[in-house]
Amino acid sequence: MTQQTTEPAGAHESSVPGRFVIEPLDPAIRSIQPGGGVCMGIELGWGHLRRGYLRLFRRGYLRRMESLRRGAENRCPHAVLDPRDVKFFRNQGGYSWDAADDPFAWRDRLPVARVGLAELFLLGGGCFLLALVAALVYWPVAVVPAALGLFVVSFFRNPRRRIPDAPGQVVSPADGKVVTIEELAHDDYVGGRAVLIGIFLSVFNVHMNRSPLAARVIGLTYRRGKFLNALRAASAQENEQVALRLEENAIPHRRLIVRQIAGAIARRIVCWSAPGDDLERGEVFGMIKLGSRTELVLPWEPGLRLRVAVGDRVRAGSSVMAEYGSETDERAP
Repeated sequence: MTQQTTEPAGAHESSVPGRFVIEPLDPAIRSIQPGGGVCMGIELGWGHLRRGYLRLFRRGYLRRMESLRRGAENRCPHAVLDPRDVKFFRNQGGYSWDAADDPFAWRDRLPVARVGLAELFLLGGGCFLLALVAALVYWPVAVVPAALGLFVVSFFRNPRRRIPDAPGQVVSPADGKVVTIEELAHDDYVGGRAVLIGIFLSVFNVHMNRSPLAARVIGLTYRRGKFLNALRAASAQENEQVALRLEENAIPHRRLIVRQIAGAIARRIVCWSAPGDDLERGEVFGMIKLGSRTELVLPWEPGLRLRVAVGDRVRAGSSVMAEYGSETDERAP
């Protein structure tokens, strides 16, 4: 049995019993991908060229976007002309557009992650282009780059999921294999005994992260770290990670934590939620790019029933990890 402390300095309870005050955004989180990255840098660089083109040739479009824009200030490190400019900074507040006024909202309905479109274009497209060139020279050689291109497309897939809706059910925040189930003697944020469930995501899993409950985001913490193999237990303490502190919307307002943890290959954690956001059960709030680990910390109660065991395969949003009820179950810690 281990003891773990996760509550950040300054977190405190509200005047409403059982509710936490919304924390300010961690100053280390300056974008939805706080670790940066080459593809992100290229996309931001492309944004400067795109804005130059719009200013020269699409002035009517820019006037319309400005008339529909919401918010009182720009919190991005560059000019904001249309919704694409806030893609990496939507967790900072400031300017935004309603979905009905966003001409690019259709990208959120694609079967692939919108935050991975740059990687799809640069990495996947590069592989397919190489395969095409190889095929013109000697077609068997094209198999390898074509397979790599298909792998990139597969990695960024974002399939629809059927979300369980029974009261008290907690769904998985990630696809993968359950590698750890551990009782914590005390967790400061949860407020007592807790259960930690660790999920390992291989490069072949879907890497979208989903909310385990209908909950409000109370706070987020980003911590730089190592990139150990996510199968190793030490990765949970030493690797780069983002921790979301959530509070269930329904009574009794349980507090839980979801940690996105980078792995040996995965170096880019993406989380577009911000303190104060309300998430539906099973709603996508981010992803981890390539193999990684996700942890779920739940409050222990006498009626808690674990629905998974070490070695089980789970799917984000659809697999029930645990269930809170009125009866004690022998599988509860």
